[in-house]
Amino acid sequence: MSEPRLSLRGVRVRLGGALALDVPALDVLSGELLAVIGPNGAGKSTLLQVMAGLTAPTEGKLLFRQSEVRPGDVAYRRRLALVLQSPVLLDLSVSSNISLGLRMRGMRGHQAGDRAHLWAERLGVAHLMERRARSLSGGEAQRVSLARALALEPELLLLDEPFAALDAPTRSALLDDLRRLLRAAGTTTVVVTHDQDEALALGDRLAVLLDGRLRQVDTPERVFGSPADEEVAAFVGVEMALPGRVIAVEQGVARIAAGRETLSVPAEAEVGEEVLVCLRPEDVTLMPVEAYHGPSSARNRCRGRITRVASRGRLYHVSVDCGFALVAAVTPQALGELGLAEGNEVVAAFKATAARVIRRG
Repeated sequence: MSEPRLSLRGVRVRLGGALALDVPALDVLSGELLAVIGPNGAGKSTLLQVMAGLTAPTEGKLLFRQSEVRPGDVAYRRRLALVLQSPVLLDLSVSSNISLGLRMRGMRGHQAGDRAHLWAERLGVAHLMERRARSLSGGEAQRVSLARALALEPELLLLDEPFAALDAPTRSALLDDLRRLLRAAGTTTVVVTHDQDEALALGDRLAVLLDGRLRQVDTPERVFGSPADEEVAAFVGVEMALPGRVIAVEQGVARIAAGRETLSVPAEAEVGEEVLVCLRPEDVTLMPVEAYHGPSSARNRCRGRITRVASRGRLYHVSVDCGFALVAAVTPQALGELGLAEGNEVVAAFKATAARVIRRG
């Protein structure tokens, strides 16, 4: 387990007398990417502002490398970089914008220029170095903003909804590039987003904020597979996120090793990639064990044992241990007809088209 790079202890923020943020304890581990998710108005940006030292908590402490950060701590601010949803660029060339932070921190001449060009290449904007910032598209401007931040080689990178203003193709391409760069650099990163796909693609761990309160911090598969409470479950849609590795790709269908099973899912992926296979309980069908080799339209069949049966209003959620946790939503009638009870063996099946794949590098 890595040491904490950044820690919050007993942090509360009150705005206008109302409690806007309540974080009893949160650690951002060295080298990890923590994705903070929650709906609009959940307190995500307030949390990021506290982490950036821009908002002083009403109560509690912010610690960096286990030393308390005081309000207005300039030395701390110089060790981090912040990228906002809307790029903030000066009306200068791309080259000048990327090197701006380096020059403000005392780096001069060829050293600053070489560092700026390196990160411009990595973010795919090296061909734009002489262009004025005002002539850039939204995606280009955000890449320049990220290059400027990463050129500082910060000890902590904070990203506030960095893809929200981008169109889908631009967002997808930038997400892939950023994920690759952050993993290669090992940069300790916190990204806040309301988009669950972004969080799954980037986050080593997820932190769920609802109504300003930190509700769960865990791996993506546990947050989606085992929500801490009903409100977290409602936000994530009780969607399963099964970790796996791509072992083959043929005609647009990826074969994915997950636990003791091999799953088939349509996906653009490469052999060897780590992925998450995302499913909804409504798309999982339970069958008797003798149906494991029988006829079925479901391409994926996983044999396992029932570990839990829980009422969810008009449906039941049946958890099955298949070497990973699958959850199926079934009617009371199906529950009785199939004799679904804890300890019984069943086959959990789902169609290839029912799942989606999130690439994780």
